[in-house]
Amino acid sequence: MPPGLTSTESHPSSSPSAVFLKTQDHLEPRILSTSRDRMTEAPFRPREKLIEKQKYYQSIHRHTYLKGPLDKITSVTIPLALAAASMYMIGRGIYNMSHGIGKKE
Repeated sequence: MPPGLTSTESHPSSSPSAVFLKTQDHLEPRILSTSRDRMTEAPFRPREKLIEKQKYYQSIHRHTYLKGPLDKITSVTIPLALAAASMYMIGRGIYNMSHGIGKKE
């Protein structure tokens, strides 16, 4: 990007975008037509870290939902606990109904 350019007020997908070139004593309008001249925001993470994470996740030979460090808790343990609790409550309800426990007069 040429030095002295200020931020644009247009959407990144619109083309061409207008910017102002700052000179010694005034602002001069200029049309940017190439993607090289457009301003982009900085990435959230460095590219090296992203590539490292991609290589890690692509090298693991497990199911997709079990690749993260805490995925066994969220994908296996919690659903099993919910299933066990619901089976217990259903069983208790069937037992109570068959023995008339909690029946209103």
